[in-house]
Amino acid sequence: MSIQLILNDSGHHGVPVKIYTTDVEQGAMDQLRNVAKLEFIHSHIAVMPDVHVGIGATVGSVIPTKSAIIPVAVGVDIGCGMNAVRLSLTASDLPDNLRSLRLAIEQQVPVGFNMHQQISAKMSTLDPLNKRLQPITDKHPGLLKMLRGFERTWAKQLGTLGGGNHFIELCLDENQDVWVMLHSGSRGIGNCIGRYFISLAKKERQSRFGHVPDQDLSYFAEGSDSFADYIEAVEWAQDYALENRREMMRLVINALQSTQSGLPRFQLTKEAINCHHNYVNEEVHFGEQVYVTRKGAISAYEGELGIIPGSMGAKSFIVRGLGNHESFCSCSHGAGRRMSRSKAVRSFTIDELKAQTEGVECRKDKSVLDEIPSAYKDIDEVMANQSDLVEVVHTLKQVMCIKG
Repeated sequence: MSIQLILNDSGHHGVPVKIYTTDVEQGAMDQLRNVAKLEFIHSHIAVMPDVHVGIGATVGSVIPTKSAIIPVAVGVDIGCGMNAVRLSLTASDLPDNLRSLRLAIEQQVPVGFNMHQQISAKMSTLDPLNKRLQPITDKHPGLLKMLRGFERTWAKQLGTLGGGNHFIELCLDENQDVWVMLHSGSRGIGNCIGRYFISLAKKERQSRFGHVPDQDLSYFAEGSDSFADYIEAVEWAQDYALENRREMMRLVINALQSTQSGLPRFQLTKEAINCHHNYVNEEVHFGEQVYVTRKGAISAYEGELGIIPGSMGAKSFIVRGLGNHESFCSCSHGAGRRMSRSKAVRSFTIDELKAQTEGVECRKDKSVLDEIPSAYKDIDEVMANQSDLVEVVHTLKQVMCIKG
């Protein structure tokens, strides 16, 4: 593991930035220095080994704040995260060609911009969410305007994958046991909530804590109406994301259990792990109650299970947290991008995509070229750099991948 201490080189120094890698691009360094200058940062900023440039704030950063929250640090894919379960199936139970299983899952779980034609989630899930959403939109008619369409369709999007780097995978662990693993967030409605409150923070430009070096880092101060409303809205989106992954997992298991799948009867043999990696949470660190924003990082308290996925042609890991206080009990959320999506599309060919995903049943066309494994950091190096943050419980290898 490598920790590098950085101090701001401005007129007044910011808090330390503790980075668990030496592989950091200049743009990410600049973003980290700006965040470190904010007066309400508590103790230091912890930066995970999958660090890379984000929008406004750095992906792979853990930002503890006192009496304030930065909406752009939470981002627009609020509550994005992972879910994984182990099945009683083994590699020998899977067909030689997994294409039929991939298509069966894609029939159950809409991908990209698609949604369910009819609501599939139970009303016991939807009713509490609906009751909590109403007061939020009542107080923020501007948000309701942004949600035009989504206020009627968010229920149909519950249990859908979305696009980008979201995925559903079948994996084999070191014992050749089969796992289902998926990655998604709060879909269109979470995106609208995130964009609305980021814009509101910039518009209000609250000044309780002095100068903000970048308008993207505009914040809400505790005690203001916008702070309370944002907490309420972001918690709603995080809960929606959690339910979205639960519903997707239910649909995937249904597809695998159908007679058309050809699989033998099976059970779930490992309790589901369902964890956020884009979210804010109230916690105690270094003797203070603070708001911890994990932007591309997961909670890794001692004994806590988590999921760290690699790229679609690499490995993924089920991990157990070691409760490292210097990282605010956190670890990386994945391998982390090495290059932008546009650069990946310019840099690689379909033949290279096919070669790098050999042995994985997945789409191998231009629509997923931006997700080619070479666009990501080496997951083994990322794991080595956080060996005192987590320990590996299971190593998973993807054999089927559905990309949004």
